[in-house]
Amino acid sequence: MTSNQSGVTPILLAFSGGLDTSFCVPWLKETYGRPVITVTVDTGGIDADAAKTLEKRAFELGASAHHLIPAKTAYFDRVLKFLLIGNARRGQVYPFCVGAERVLQAQTIAEIANTLKATSVAHGCTAAGNDQVRFEVALRTLAPGLEILAPVRDRAFKRHEQLQFLNERNLPVPPFGAAYSVNRGLWGITIGGKETLTSTGSIPDDAWVLTKDAYTTPLAPARHTIGFEQGVPVALDGMAMSPVALIEALEQIAASFGIGRGIHLGDTVIGTKGRVAFEAPAAEVLLTAHRELEKLVLTGRQSRIKELVAAPYGDLVHEGHHLDPVCRDIEALLISSQSRVTGTVSVLFRPGSLFIEGVSSPYSLMAASKGVYGEAAGEWTPADALGYSKMLALTGMFYTRAGQQSKDSPQ
Repeated sequence: MTSNQSGVTPILLAFSGGLDTSFCVPWLKETYGRPVITVTVDTGGIDADAAKTLEKRAFELGASAHHLIPAKTAYFDRVLKFLLIGNARRGQVYPFCVGAERVLQAQTIAEIANTLKATSVAHGCTAAGNDQVRFEVALRTLAPGLEILAPVRDRAFKRHEQLQFLNERNLPVPPFGAAYSVNRGLWGITIGGKETLTSTGSIPDDAWVLTKDAYTTPLAPARHTIGFEQGVPVALDGMAMSPVALIEALEQIAASFGIGRGIHLGDTVIGTKGRVAFEAPAAEVLLTAHRELEKLVLTGRQSRIKELVAAPYGDLVHEGHHLDPVCRDIEALLISSQSRVTGTVSVLFRPGSLFIEGVSSPYSLMAASKGVYGEAAGEWTPADALGYSKMLALTGMFYTRAGQQSKDSPQ
């Protein structure tokens, strides 16, 4: 990896290949008269064909160089693992399928800028979105001396204006053009369009990417098993796999059933309400399966304390604060909580439906008890149960008695 040899400092552009970043390549080149190097940090959703397409598009748009940086394993190890073991969802719905990777992408780009001795980095975020905050908080934290260029935001370019700019120069336009903004990562896809600008209605069937044909050509029900080791998915249908490979395989299987499709309405980083369609088949399956396995092996107090820190952790990651040291503190607790989250989860897929059929673990708290819920006492006697009920009722009894005494007292 080398810098520009002409002596002119290049601009590094975080490049997704979508409309905004496609527009940025020629616009930055024309406006600043400097070479533009596109950098794509692969945190998922880029196969060999997509990688070739991105590189071809970057050069056709005028990039002087293009770099694809593999980062799926790093993304899982540093970010996704903790969102998974924390059972984290935004608004109890959205599994952070896109956006959580932005800090890692910014970190990678800052490292490349240092290697190339580049002083300027650029992104294609708008003024109305979350990504501008995520990128810039991370970049300013890691490399405060870097110049950050954000033409789409700072010049308030509209999507139709960007499309016109590219068409006038006969430059390639992304497949969805200006109609839909599609972002893809290891944990899923987000889709934004005119339908998501309001709180009513869904995107059309042909705008879905992973689950498009799931309901028009429904599949027969299918059973699968997922193996976890200390909270991390390690096996699919008995076959050992790396977490990344397992997520990618599970995405294809579950997407065919339309699992993980949804629309999230919630609070954006900048304080407005926002709405986005998403497809997260693997995330939906793994989050649901992991949660059920935890119910078998964690104590009630462990689960409650985990919930108290996991939700703020998800928010911190979502809002671009993953570099804050408090995230390391929360991650330490989450890792500690997973020491016994090992076992197998049996799942049943039907069109649009995920059902957990059963869970098993060598650390099962259910199997450890001699009692059977609703059927037979184990480590206690009927007399113990009677005494326990009486003791448990004492607080309520005292509260009721105090109220009666107050009514009976002379005024």
